[in-house]
Amino acid sequence: MSGNDVKTITRTILPGSTIGILGGGQLGRMLANAGSAMGYRFVTLDPTEDGPMGQVSEQITAAYDDHGAALRLAERSDVITYEFENVDAEVAAMLMSESYVPQGSELLYTTQHRLREKAAITAAGVPVAPYREIASEEELRAGVASFGMPCVLKTAMGGYDGKGQWVIRSEEEIPEAYEMLSKAKTELVLEQFIAFDKEISVIAARSTNGEIKAFPPAENIHVENILHLSIVPARINEELQRKAEQLAVRIAESMNVVGLIAVELFVTKDGALFVNELAPRPHNSGHYTMEACRTSQFEQHIRAICGLPLGDTTLMSPVVMVNVLGQHVEPVVKRMAERDELADKLGVAPKLHLYGKKDAVFKRKMGHINVLASTIDAALKWIEETTIWKV
Repeated sequence: MSGNDVKTITRTILPGSTIGILGGGQLGRMLANAGSAMGYRFVTLDPTEDGPMGQVSEQITAAYDDHGAALRLAERSDVITYEFENVDAEVAAMLMSESYVPQGSELLYTTQHRLREKAAITAAGVPVAPYREIASEEELRAGVASFGMPCVLKTAMGGYDGKGQWVIRSEEEIPEAYEMLSKAKTELVLEQFIAFDKEISVIAARSTNGEIKAFPPAENIHVENILHLSIVPARINEELQRKAEQLAVRIAESMNVVGLIAVELFVTKDGALFVNELAPRPHNSGHYTMEACRTSQFEQHIRAICGLPLGDTTLMSPVVMVNVLGQHVEPVVKRMAERDELADKLGVAPKLHLYGKKDAVFKRKMGHINVLASTIDAALKWIEETTIWKV
């Protein structure tokens, strides 16, 4: 039976079954926590001992390209999913022949590569920023001349939290930008810079039976290319919120997504929407759903890959998600150990999630807090007045 044949089979995976996850980071941990509450068992394949997911599930400790370890994962799992995009292609193909991988490998293949991803988004009838492939410094110069400055040079593969990209603001930067990013040994993509007013994201879920639901858009604020805040409801009008959700649903449908797809978008001052990038998994900007929505993104992903009816995505409370980086862990934990008079005064409820990572490294994502409140302003005021995130 071919991998494509395996993909077309839909099954209902009931609680009591075992879900295998490629990757054992914080997203896997939160998937396991949500799924365990529903009655599922979990096993992860991850090279790091005692990682975030390994602390709450069975773990096969091995490299991601270890075929024997992947086969053991397949033998122990009733269904397999992944928590990060860069899954070894050969391992993914092998797992599809040996186990049930409803997400298939096509979506991974597409979203692992910016050029393929942009082509797929365009095919769905959804706008992206003007772009072109760059294969030489001369082509980069021509592209910069065409798009104007600033513009953004990116590697086609790899890169996250601002890595693998260069915002070109002067002609003098062109040789260095091309030389630095060429070291990645992958194609380069030049994008026209979108003068955006806001960055938002929508998490959509599509189940094995084709049911699709989207979560409310989050307004995202980055600091030094790392997500700092996700504000929900996003501070955009209702028409734009509906349009953003519709675009995410269109992408999920066009690309035959199974599970979650995170759609990051730019919002211009005149209300235009452009897709920046996609992530076929739970997403940092969807963590707010854990307490603020009737169904979390993690439960929804489990429901989608297991063929269960999708959950209600209604927002129950305004919320601001704030990331906890390495430098924030100590003051956050200290604050959580004491009575929070500021929270009482503002009427907010901070919900802490730490990921179980051993080393609190500067700028490393160690956890997040969902600040539930009656208003967005109250949640933002708590974050500001704690002073934890001013460093």
